[in-house]
Amino acid sequence: MSTNATRTVVITGASSGIGKATAAAFAARGHKVIGTSRNPDSLAPADRVPGVDYRALDLTDRASVARFVGDLGAVDVLINNAGESQAGPLAELPGDAVERLFQLNVFGAIALTQAVLPGMRERGYGRVVMVGSMLGSFPMPYRSSYVATKAALRGFATLARFEESPFGVWITTIEPGQIDTGLRERRTKYLDEGSPHTTDFTNFMAKLDQKQGEGITPEKVAKTIVAAAEAERPGPLYAVGSNAPLMFLVRRLLPRTVMEKLIAASYGLKR
Repeated sequence: MSTNATRTVVITGASSGIGKATAAAFAARGHKVIGTSRNPDSLAPADRVPGVDYRALDLTDRASVARFVGDLGAVDVLINNAGESQAGPLAELPGDAVERLFQLNVFGAIALTQAVLPGMRERGYGRVVMVGSMLGSFPMPYRSSYVATKAALRGFATLARFEESPFGVWITTIEPGQIDTGLRERRTKYLDEGSPHTTDFTNFMAKLDQKQGEGITPEKVAKTIVAAAEAERPGPLYAVGSNAPLMFLVRRLLPRTVMEKLIAASYGLKR
């Protein structure tokens, strides 16, 4: 994406965290930015980025997605950022909660991507960025549903880039590590009363919240997202934070069983 060209950029979940920081970064470059929120009318002035066109979108509601897409027009860059964090033992995750998480984190993003791809191909230019998580590349207990959604996004992106790149449309994934966004306060947690996982789960979540509180800023992730979108040929995966280069090197060198033991030890879990 030429830094001199004005592009239309759509960013989901643009009222907080990574989405808000990314909206600010693209707007500062003079691009037309459309940011989504479930209820834009309720946004406080502090939640709004000047110059960003906020529009209503509930990714868990197919009718809302259809309305948003119908009014969208041409899109040059799509940043699939909106999502929810979820935690709990696999055996105790409510089925409807898992389904809702996939609708929000995966199916909504795929529906938006499918909607903009034909226009991008026709114009011979497009960028789609899936905001995943480094958890998609590293084992982590009690995050199975969330990690599964992020791994699914990466899978769609990695394979679809083969299909769309001949038309000038590049699809990529950003995998942030620990980020201090306040998401930990909004994370949904599931744990049955008297669960055998209570001690480990409680210890793990406390350690996870601590690590996220010490994480990188959303602005650093936004910088990586913009760099990927502006690249002439964006790579398939960008990881940022949590000592990403070192972690991926260790992941390649060590057996998976050793990685599991290291991660368990870092979170004080029995293995």
